[in-house]
Amino acid sequence: MTTCPEDSPRMVTAEVTLESSDWHLQARMTVPAGPTRLRDLLPLARALSDAVVGETIKAVEQAGEQVSCKAGCGACCRQLVPISEVEARRLREVVEGFPEPRRSEIRARFAAARKQLAEAGLLPQLQDAEQWTDADYQSLAEAYFAQGIACPFLEDESCSIYAERPITCREYLVTSPAAHCAQPTPETIRRVRIPLPVFNAVARWQVPPSAHFLERWVPLILAPEWAEAHAEDPPPQPGVDLLRALLDCLTDRDASSTQAE
Repeated sequence: MTTCPEDSPRMVTAEVTLESSDWHLQARMTVPAGPTRLRDLLPLARALSDAVVGETIKAVEQAGEQVSCKAGCGACCRQLVPISEVEARRLREVVEGFPEPRRSEIRARFAAARKQLAEAGLLPQLQDAEQWTDADYQSLAEAYFAQGIACPFLEDESCSIYAERPITCREYLVTSPAAHCAQPTPETIRRVRIPLPVFNAVARWQVPPSAHFLERWVPLILAPEWAEAHAEDPPPQPGVDLLRALLDCLTDRDASSTQAE
């Protein structure tokens, strides 16, 4: 990717093209030219995910189906939600930024969930996510869902931090009837396949792989405590290098092109 500065010497704009079998997406992305932290580009990653999801929904509708997810349908908010490390740190910032008494209320929900998981014998495994295999994840996901633990940010069956919601949540869509999500099975749930999942890219972004996966993630329900124990971001890098790395993770270097302005 080549770049050149805009009027501000500290910013760089790149033209990005992403393609799937069903759509073609062009976007302009502006990033700092100087040292940048991953968390500073998290809004850009979210916007990219939203754009990919938007194009995917159009393709689904053109194929004659409809996404059934809607406000007030919070069954998926009781699932085991994996989030990237940069998102875990951001969620802790979100919680700490709430005014009282909301901050204490959200902290209490996380604490109650942790207590329930400990009593169910699931907490040690959840705290060792880096060692999970595919089979471990599936087993834990089923055991977690059986606990019926609502996301601490779920209020009136809707997300109370919608603008800050994790990328996993943005990319979880179904076309099967919403009523089936309360008791999901492979036969009753039709997931929408996201051809370029941004979550996986962000979970690999400047982060060494886990023991069994290219990605590393944190269970959302443990995000504040994990972030408190791992407060340091990866070292800052030029924003354009971080953008290039994100796109490389997203496309494996062969499905995107960029042209700077």
